[in-house]
Amino acid sequence: MTAELTRGQNHPLTQVRLEIRIAAGSPVVAAVTVGDEHGTVHGADGVAHPGAPALPGIEVPKQAATAHRLAVDLGALPESAHRVSVLLALPTGAGVPARFGVVAAPFVAVTALDGTELVTFTLTGLDTESAVVALELYRRQGAWKVRAIGQGYAGGLAALLADQGLPEAVPLANAVHEAVAQGLARSVAAPPQQRAADGDRTRRATAPGPEQAAPQPTAPYGPQSTRPGAPDAPPAVPQPAGPAAGGSVDYTHPGRRATAPAPPPAAASPAPPPGQPAGPVAGDANGWSMDERLYNQVWGMFEDLARTTAAYRSAVDFADSRRDKELDQVLSDPRSRIGGQGDAVREAARAKHAELVDRARAVLDRDLAQLAAESDVVEPALPPAFARWDNPVWHGYRVPMEMPMALRLGDLHLPESGPLRIPMLVRLPLERGLWIDSGRTGLLDETFADPDRMGRLALDTAVAVAARLLAVYPAHEFAVHVIDPAGGGTDALAPLVRTGALAAGPALGAGGVAEVLGRLTRRVDLVQMAVRGGAADSLPPDVDTAEHLLIVNDFPHGFDDRAVTQLRYLADEGPAVGVHLLMVADREEADGYGPLLDPLWRSLMRLTPVADDHLADPWVGHAWTYEPALVPPGSEILQQVLARVTEARTKY
Repeated sequence: MTAELTRGQNHPLTQVRLEIRIAAGSPVVAAVTVGDEHGTVHGADGVAHPGAPALPGIEVPKQAATAHRLAVDLGALPESAHRVSVLLALPTGAGVPARFGVVAAPFVAVTALDGTELVTFTLTGLDTESAVVALELYRRQGAWKVRAIGQGYAGGLAALLADQGLPEAVPLANAVHEAVAQGLARSVAAPPQQRAADGDRTRRATAPGPEQAAPQPTAPYGPQSTRPGAPDAPPAVPQPAGPAAGGSVDYTHPGRRATAPAPPPAAASPAPPPGQPAGPVAGDANGWSMDERLYNQVWGMFEDLARTTAAYRSAVDFADSRRDKELDQVLSDPRSRIGGQGDAVREAARAKHAELVDRARAVLDRDLAQLAAESDVVEPALPPAFARWDNPVWHGYRVPMEMPMALRLGDLHLPESGPLRIPMLVRLPLERGLWIDSGRTGLLDETFADPDRMGRLALDTAVAVAARLLAVYPAHEFAVHVIDPAGGGTDALAPLVRTGALAAGPALGAGGVAEVLGRLTRRVDLVQMAVRGGAADSLPPDVDTAEHLLIVNDFPHGFDDRAVTQLRYLADEGPAVGVHLLMVADREEADGYGPLLDPLWRSLMRLTPVADDHLADPWVGHAWTYEPALVPPGSEILQQVLARVTEARTKY
């Protein structure tokens, strides 16, 4: 199965003899650098380029082209080789593009020798850059992995090589461009075209010509929205089809292309344009993978709901102010305050107000109906990381091979949206810790007035979040630790304990608190020093490279001043090196520490175990109601998922 990577993601390689295929919208120069464990390239003999196309285990093409094939044999590399970087650069000269931002995004695929794609990566988001590091193959604990880099350099190939430590970067870059300009070697044939049902495959086999301009973006669904913030539509290169190849280019995705119906009768309603579906489609957004398209579609729905609700509220405010102004004018005239004339004016003002509000409500209802129809098709298509716990996708759950791009933490809605719920997705890895507030919230009723009841609900929410994180990460790439000083969370933590999903049993008492905090603080210190010193592969054997989540229950019970300081340190410095906090606490109970803990609370994302309107977006300023993603009562799906995670760890 092909892994479609986004920038920064990595994937294990199970083969050492590989082929790297490149397709670009304009001729590019392909090169490879071989570096040590720090990524440093010590000389020109560590660079394979058109002027010197062969190194031990590496062979690159000898000229610029829109399609390349690079041969890589990781087993033939010297022992000192730890990082192999694949470079792309635009050639110099008249009539060629000066930056990647004006050409179609380059596409890179790592394949087996039989052509089977193992990993793909599309270098989107480039602008002024004229050279870029596309992929990096790196050795970690004796095994090879590939990482999508996509780091561009506006200074060109010389700046790229200098960043990799080459002292003679400028002369070498000039030599590369001179070799390309003089055509020192024979041409390398482009890979043969391959037809496939998926339109994305066509762009991998063929580079777009100059007549293939930017594709027309897919029409968005929802209430007449352009959905700001979504990335540009990816370029799709269509295959020519028989005699029509010389005609106009149809950029519609082949999987979405429909045959144009016969012209309707004059009295009939106009048919939708060819290629446009009659209703919402799951994944009908921009992106290179289905997960990315669904992610962008969900956030497009969020923005559509925010926009249409803001328009409705603005219209109601205008109607209210207009009615009040007209009534003030009536009351300001003594002759119209009494009598039938004044009553008629007041009635007319109220009628105008009702008409404006009704029209605004009709537009809102139309938009909500469209969003609800879209939600009905999107929700069942979501992958486990984006899905609710009651989604059937969890019943076919398998431990993934790579980390997803985002995680669902709950649902969002507004008072006007009725039953419509928008998934609340956050990008992974987490950039900040989480805080499940076990105190009283604004929407609580008497059912949740009991502090013990709220504490149990908060810990249930934390367990559901931790289980979801364990489920969406590959085996052995995520670990969960628990601090429960008083042992009050035994029942709620039972699913994690019984299935063996925890790295160790819950830490009890002040001694357990000190031991876990000390161990994780040491890990943060060591990883920080290794990263800053460029020695990330030289960590002690007991310090792994997995992401870690620390669940802290019933804070501040069992915490002394030193433990509180360590907790603040983990909240501030931990996320950058893969250590995340999940606090279950009532802020009022920690008031004894005074303002010392204010930075801690501000550094965490506050969630609630019950519905509460505490989330605000800076775009339009709505107060969104958050609902946690809890497991349905009586469901065993959480235990089943955790059991499969533990089984995968054992096999791994």
